Amino acid sequence: MTIMSDDWNTQIINEFRANEGRVGGPFEGAPMILVHHRGRKSGKEGVTPLMYQADEQDPKVMYIFASAAGAPKNPAWYYNLIDAGKADVEVGTETFPVQVSEVTGADRDRIYDVQASRYPGFAGYAEKTAGIRTIPVLALRRA
Repeated sequence: MTIMSDDWNTQIINEFRANEGRVGGPFEGAPMILVHHRGRKSGKEGVTPLMYQADEQDPKVMYIFASAAGAPKNPAWYYNLIDAGKADVEVGTETFPVQVSEVTGADRDRIYDVQASRYPGFAGYAEKTAGIRTIPVLALRRA
């Protein structure tokens, strides 16, 4: 899979909203989230569709992955979310605020490994970025 274009994202966002948070194609059956963020430099509002992983113990926490499909650099939305420390998200038909924090160390590795085992594309992204960057994992906690 290649880096997602704005048109690609717009199609996914429209499909997500038309189908109560479900999309088809390569994301068929995957848990999807729309993350709203503001550009830390541009101030421009953005919405990024992403796969997420629900925390198994805490239903208020979801994890997202700044994989950028295995690109050598972190996606811009990652820096926007880290800078802001908060965001609004859409899950299913619901929109709500979240607090954003980065997961590091053994917790990050465990969460990423679960995602890679469920969705092998994430294992491929980690292979592409090996020795270049560690794909960040962000925790989104319902505010």
